[in-house]
Amino acid sequence: MTQSNTLESLLTIARDAGKAAMVIYDKDFNIEYKDDKSPVTDADLAAHKVIVAGLKLLTPNTPILSEESADISWKERQNWTEYWLVDPIDGTKEFIKKNGEFTVNIALIRNGKPVLAVVDAPALGFTYLAEENIGSFKDDGKSRTQLKVELKQATGTIRVVGSRSHPSPELAEYVKQFDKVEMVSKGSSLKLCLVAEGSADIYPRLGLTSEWDTGAGHAIAEIAGATITQLDGSPLLYNTKASYLNPFFIVSSLQA
Repeated sequence: MTQSNTLESLLTIARDAGKAAMVIYDKDFNIEYKDDKSPVTDADLAAHKVIVAGLKLLTPNTPILSEESADISWKERQNWTEYWLVDPIDGTKEFIKKNGEFTVNIALIRNGKPVLAVVDAPALGFTYLAEENIGSFKDDGKSRTQLKVELKQATGTIRVVGSRSHPSPELAEYVKQFDKVEMVSKGSSLKLCLVAEGSADIYPRLGLTSEWDTGAGHAIAEIAGATITQLDGSPLLYNTKASYLNPFFIVSSLQA
């Protein structure tokens, strides 16, 4: 199977998971809370089952790390050179609020780097998809547009993406470096995708995220031409440590 066929198959899997989530989204649903107080719904589990089943058929020998099945030891994971990184429903708080800004995220990580990914926004009716050496795209089911980031100078009005559910004083301090700022609020991995499609210039993530929160959106943005780095300028990498938590990072279309 070629990589291009894999991407199209991944698109189908993500959309099927999105449909399963929407069945629950459109009615009353149960909300439970994990040990870290983060919410989980029936939709997280329904989407997880669809994705895992689809990926096992697509690539039977490739490991799967999902937020809903993350109890895999570092001893086992540290030997992975390639694996699927999944967040069945990213933006569960947005799902619960029913504002549509939640996503289904699937990324293929190879040697610490996301190289193939789909971010489906089922309530909004579109999907982002990307593959290394092919490109990053937005697909509404009728047409597909390639996303290409145009680097710009850090002058004039800078459109800064902020979290709809996690505003922070650190972000307020960070944006003081720009002459004029327009804040763009968005939930879930859509924040990274906004930079990929040119709807925002920079997304400083100065709060905690887990690797499954960012892997797919990372691929969409980086393959479109954005830069994704830690605060010290080093690359944001995956599966390089025991913890699933990411360091703070910056997604940017601004020239250095």
